[in-house]
Amino acid sequence: MAIRISTVLLLLTVPLTFASDGDLFFDQILDHFDPENDATFRQRYFEDTTYCDSALLRTSALPSTCPIFLYICGEATCAGIPNDYIREYARKFDAIVVTPEHRYYGRSSPFEELTYENLTYLSSRQAINDLAVFRNFYQGVFNAKHKLSDGSENPWITFGVSYSGGLASWFRLKFPHLTLGSLSSSGVAEAVLAYTAFDEQVATSVGEECASLLRNTTQSIEMSLKADSNKTKAMFGATGMIDGDFMYLVADAAATSVQYGYQDTVCDAMNRSKNAGVNLTAALADYCNSFWYRTFGINPLSYSQEKLKLVVPGEYTGSRQWWFQKCTEVAFFQVAPPRNSIRSPIVDLDYHRDLCSNVFAPGLWPDVEATNLYYGGKEISGSNIFFTRASQDPWQHVARSESTSAEPAMLITCANCGHGVDMRGCPEFPPRARGDDSSCDRPNNVDETREEIQKNIAAWLETRR
Repeated sequence: MAIRISTVLLLLTVPLTFASDGDLFFDQILDHFDPENDATFRQRYFEDTTYCDSALLRTSALPSTCPIFLYICGEATCAGIPNDYIREYARKFDAIVVTPEHRYYGRSSPFEELTYENLTYLSSRQAINDLAVFRNFYQGVFNAKHKLSDGSENPWITFGVSYSGGLASWFRLKFPHLTLGSLSSSGVAEAVLAYTAFDEQVATSVGEECASLLRNTTQSIEMSLKADSNKTKAMFGATGMIDGDFMYLVADAAATSVQYGYQDTVCDAMNRSKNAGVNLTAALADYCNSFWYRTFGINPLSYSQEKLKLVVPGEYTGSRQWWFQKCTEVAFFQVAPPRNSIRSPIVDLDYHRDLCSNVFAPGLWPDVEATNLYYGGKEISGSNIFFTRASQDPWQHVARSESTSAEPAMLITCANCGHGVDMRGCPEFPPRARGDDSSCDRPNNVDETREEIQKNIAAWLETRR
């Protein structure tokens, strides 16, 4: 979630497939909290009616019986409806899938420049209200298409992964009359200022031997920086970065590999290099250049605060917007734990404080207490919300873990189960077609969770029969 992906590179190198990628637009309200502000912007969305259309042709079902699955796009350009496990849920329930792009990302930016002042309307609170407006807009489009009465209502269910998983749960919490239920896959629930548990989980997931090797690698790179900063950064394609930005990049190379189920890949690569007598700094640089940058579509310079200051939005930008959301409401600052840290200790709260002030405005700092008060944090008290976590995912510690009948929560356990595994398969990036879990270490555990989710969806829909 916190990786800074250059989506231009991503589209060129990662074979993503989409269930639907035809652009559609509608007029969205700019400020949902000021009734005197009537400004709007064009928000992009996508739709896939394949399974509903097929059901209407082969049965006598009414159009209003087709469920509509609202699959939320999060903190990046939305290039279409992902061809992940949402397709299977749609097939099983003859559902339509619609996906709106998050405000300010991709082709849904209200402004030509992303200045600090223009980013005022970028928040999760505005975003969940966007979902409410979009939901009612699309219901109207559907009714008009099928010549249904204005008051006709299809059953709606909301889905999201990661930050958008948080949005899915928050949408059900705040607008329970607009969706029957929500799936929050690896969804963030609690805003955290100093998220030390992230790196602690990375160490746990890779095992002590690899964690020790990664700690030694960080120390080797810190020593290389002192000896020749320019040469060291050039090895990673990161010339000109300040040390804090560079060490954040270094930490993410291992951390995001673990996050998406590639811990064996990074550990095996580093062990081979160590056994061959390769310097650890050079070994991680080779891993970044030969695998990490290419697989994840990473542009190393996207970690530079100078790049984050750029205010001209593009279809494939998103780092500046997400950092604004982090610096204003959710934080999730991945700082070095006090002991046995893989991450460099220079990536601390002071680093993040300087970033927020330098990139956006002096003194800008997130109010995580207000965010958690508004949504409930891990104590979110809603109904018909299904939460999933994955055993190797560093984000699991800000997700809801307590399971109740109204809010089931399941931990999916396997050696390479990472972020969003129940929707994306293993490894999770790029998402496997239709969420293929055959490469998961224990696919039965993933299947069991999916079966439970399906049972809950069926129960939610049954309330509208």
